[in-house]
Amino acid sequence: MTEWDVKKLRILRTLRDRGTVTATADALLMTPSAVSQQLSNLAKQLGVPLLEAQGRRVRLTDAAHLVLRHAEAVFARLERADAELTGYLRGEAGEVRVAAFATAVPALVVPAVQRLRADGRPGPEVRVREAEAAQAFELLAAAEADLALSLAAHAPTARDPRFSVLPLLADPLDVALPAGHRLADAPGLRLADLSAEPWIFGGSEPWSEITVSACRAAGFVPEQAHSASGWTAILAMVAAGLGIALVPRMASAERHGRDGVVMRVLDADRPRRHVVAAVRRGSEDAPAVSRVLAALREAAEPYGDGAEPYGDGAEPYGDGAEPYGDGATVQ
Repeated sequence: MTEWDVKKLRILRTLRDRGTVTATADALLMTPSAVSQQLSNLAKQLGVPLLEAQGRRVRLTDAAHLVLRHAEAVFARLERADAELTGYLRGEAGEVRVAAFATAVPALVVPAVQRLRADGRPGPEVRVREAEAAQAFELLAAAEADLALSLAAHAPTARDPRFSVLPLLADPLDVALPAGHRLADAPGLRLADLSAEPWIFGGSEPWSEITVSACRAAGFVPEQAHSASGWTAILAMVAAGLGIALVPRMASAERHGRDGVVMRVLDADRPRRHVVAAVRRGSEDAPAVSRVLAALREAAEPYGDGAEPYGDGAEPYGDGAEPYGDGATVQ
């Protein structure tokens, strides 16, 4: 019977994910020669070629992809075994490392940690790391995080065998208008009503994609008047009458006031961004991870398509409406 070396299989999987021997070596804290030697030994153990030259690089053979299809099931079973063993030894205690994009930290992760501390039971210690939406999955794959919060638009497909991706929140996008704007108190405001307005996009790529996609779905291409990567700058420009902007409700809820900005909930064509939680496949049953996931779901409940979150819809921040304010990179 063939001997399967899990360590070498992980190196092969990392090469598939990273693309080059050098990147694989960097990710695994190995030398490129050590990576090559380990994969050569694995090929000898399995009796099949795993790599073939492609110019100055190497590519995985069909046999390597076949091996990895089966290896993913093994990795998931090992994650599940580790989760059950940890639960047996430590219950809900232990460390859970959470990688989350900027606006998810104050809106979801911090409230979740507060819930865990307030319920009086011994529980997991949560360690938080802010990460770009796409980077969170890299940390998860490299076992540098146990749970990732990201945007569904930047999550792997459902067929990716490495992860279990769990829907967490459909976050509505509201529109920020200058106080005194002709549509600031218009009833039944729709995104399509704003097609002729100058728009302010977040400077980061994900937010630009979300804004443009939302506007296109409403039937128009937005005119980008200004670009900024932080909510302080974006709302300052809105308050000054330089343009309007889409704002995720999750980003607005934890921030303090800014005069001169009116937040409006959009009507029929209200766009949303979808927030997901992800773990390495097989680890979702670990008691500590499950408890953190449950706390995150509770923290996500206040966001969504409930009643008007900004009073009557025409109040600027600082005058009794939901607070907003400065800070993080647009995510």
